[in-house]
This record gives sequence, C-alpha cells and structure tokens, in this order.
Amino acid sequence: MPRPVCLFTGQWADLPLETLCERAAAFGYDGLELACWGDHFDVNRALDEPDYCRNKWELLGRHGLSSFAISNHLVGQAVCDRIDERHQGILPEHVWGDGDPEGVRQRAAEEMIRTGMAARTFFRAAPAAVQQRLEPSGRSVVVGFTGSSIWDAAYAFPPLPAGAIDKGFADFAARWTPILDRYAENNVVFALEVHPTEIAFDIASTRRALAALGGHPAFGFNFDPSHFGYQGVDYLGFLREFGDRLLNVHVKDVWWGDAPGEAGVFGGHTDFGADGRFWDFRSPGRGRIDFEGIMRLLNHLDYQGPLTVEWEDPMMEREHGATEAAQFVRRLDFPSSTRAFDAAFAE
Repeated sequence: MPRPVCLFTGQWADLPLETLCERAAAFGYDGLELACWGDHFDVNRALDEPDYCRNKWELLGRHGLSSFAISNHLVGQAVCDRIDERHQGILPEHVWGDGDPEGVRQRAAEEMIRTGMAARTFFRAAPAAVQQRLEPSGRSVVVGFTGSSIWDAAYAFPPLPAGAIDKGFADFAARWTPILDRYAENNVVFALEVHPTEIAFDIASTRRALAALGGHPAFGFNFDPSHFGYQGVDYLGFLREFGDRLLNVHVKDVWWGDAPGEAGVFGGHTDFGADGRFWDFRSPGRGRIDFEGIMRLLNHLDYQGPLTVEWEDPMMEREHGATEAAQFVRRLDFPSSTRAFDAAFAE
C-alpha cells in the first residue's frame, strides 16, 4: 500500500483550516500534518470541547483527507531555550504569560504534556480506516522541537568552561523526561525534528541526546533531510543508525553550492532566498537531496508512515510548489519487492 502523501500545515497557518483542506485536496495530498497554531489544531480545545476532535475529522473527511501526526514545534522550542523577546512572537499568550524565562519554560513543558494528551484524544476519534494506518504500535505521534540551552555554543568562543555542554544535555534531559514519561503513560511518542537550534542537530548530537535520556522509549525522530545536507551530515547514515526510532518523515529539499560564496553555512545574516547564499531550501526534487536513496532506506526500514511535504522555497510561489511537490513524492514512492528479482532461475 503506498505511503500517504501529506502536507505539513505550519507554513500555511495564515489560511483557515477549511480553506487549506480544500486546496490541499486539489494539490493532490492524502492528508495533513496539523500544526498547533493558526486555527489548525488547538490543544486546549481538543481536551476541553467534546466535539472538537470529531469536528476536525469530519472537516478532513469532507475533503478526502486524513492525518497521522500533529506538530507543536513552537511551544516545544521554549522548553529548553534561553527565552527572550523572540519567543513572545511564536508562543500562545497563556504560555508566554509575564515573560519570566523560567516560567515560560515551565508553562511550555506543561503545554507539551497537554499536546500529547490532545494528540491521543484526536487520534482516538479517527475513523477506522485511519486507525489502521497510524503508527504500527498504535501510538500517537507528536512532532516538534525541544529547544536548547547550548545552541549558542555551537561555535564556542570565548571557550566554554569544562562540562558546559554536558550541563546543556543534562538540562534537556531534566526538562523533557517528565514530558516523555507522561507520553509513555498515554501511548504517545515525541518525534524530534533534528534541526539546527535544537538539542540534536546532527548525528553526533543526536547520540548525546539519546544517551542523556537513557534511550527513553517515548522519544524518536522526525526525519527531514534538508537540515542535514547543507551541514555536510550523512543523512542516509542518520537513517541507518536511528531508523528504529523513525516516527515521521518530512520531505523537503535543499540546495548548497560547491564554490565559495558570499554567505557561508552560517548564512551571513542574510534572508532566505538572498543572492549569494551558500544554501537555501528548495521545493522537493529541485535541490541536492538524494530522495531515491532515502526511499530505498525507508523500504529497508519498513517505514509505512506518511511522507509529509514541509514546503519551503523562498523563490517559488507556494501553491505551484505544493502541487509540484505532491506529484514528485507520489512518483518517488514505491513498494518493496516481495521476491528476489532472479528467483525465477531457481524455480
């Protein structure tokens, strides 16, 4: 059975969900990964209003759409971050509160616990056909970020005192273990999108994050290769090492140069899409990611979850891009063989 081709709604939160459902169906998608901002998915309404989740499924169903994960990147970012005025722009008012940094982090952690409970409530209300395609163990998937108290030390000068990085991973574990414990109690899993600014942003930091959590069973990964390629990280190697914790896949491309440019890997404080950048996100199929290799590894891993387009291309009109991306992913996906290609010679 083909893997569902879905669209992540985070970059479309300016549109009402009903409008986006209509357009996503016309673009050619099977489902939506619902972001917990805009009017796409409200954590507290999902928990407090008896008909909220049922109404969401009815809306999706009217457009022939499904859903296999919800995402709360913005609140998750605040759990471990060094909080400043930037966070006020991305957080719900009840999480931001008075802006006291430790209070924000604690409220963000509580909101992430509630996100897990809301995800469980939402997916319990899913139609039977969707239930059969959810994560194989029946666990509900929440995708998101963790934040990091040590991201600003990725290039460390002045030199860090001994143990500073270890303290950052310990802080991550202390703040996220209680969240993950509650997830495990509710048969929910958290899929970290490994990404610059997070506690895990490449293979080496992912190993440390897992070790800090003691391999917590409710912690896994959302794989988005675009965040590895321009860094020079082996994204196929990531799948080989951490494939047993693969919970969700984002399909996004990235381009990076071979020749020296004006703004390097760190971006030169330029905007996405600026001329002279070393790297930029691209619509799937228009960058340098080896999606063919990824699909073959996903087959080896027997990953049957959604292939979700996270559409970001600063130089392409988004509806054109989203339509093209759906077609690209559908052509790319193929089932594993059930027999050796040369089996006929032995028959």
